[in-house]
Order: sequence, then C-alpha cells, then structure tokens
Amino acid sequence: MVVPSAAPMLITRNLLYTGITRAKKLLIIVGIERVVDFMIQNVDIKRRNTGLEYKMRKIVDGDGAF
Repeated sequence: MVVPSAAPMLITRNLLYTGITRAKKLLIIVGIERVVDFMIQNVDIKRRNTGLEYKMRKIVDGDGAF
C-alpha cells in the first residue's frame, strides 16, 4: 500500500484500515513513517459528496443512465 504525503483530509485512519483489511496474505506499506503515524491518529471523518445516491436512484427509478 502506497501512503503518499497528501492533504490531511485524504489520509485518514479509515483509508489505512481499508488497505489493511483488504490485504489477503501480505501488506507492505510504502511511505514516510510520520505520514502513517498521522493516519493512525487522524480519525476525522468527512462526509463524501459523490452523488452516488442520486445516480443509483436514477437507475432504480428508470430515469435512464447517468
């Protein structure tokens, strides 16, 4: 798993947890140790506005593809 130096809102504990739990046999984390430490401490969860719910409702309601 590559852990880049990025904006604090992007490098969260959730992202690290996802990488760890999706690894099947082995996980190698590549990055700066202090960034990984920051991720462990960063429990700030932001609501993502992806528009996914709207797109899925359009498909389910039969209003066409998005």
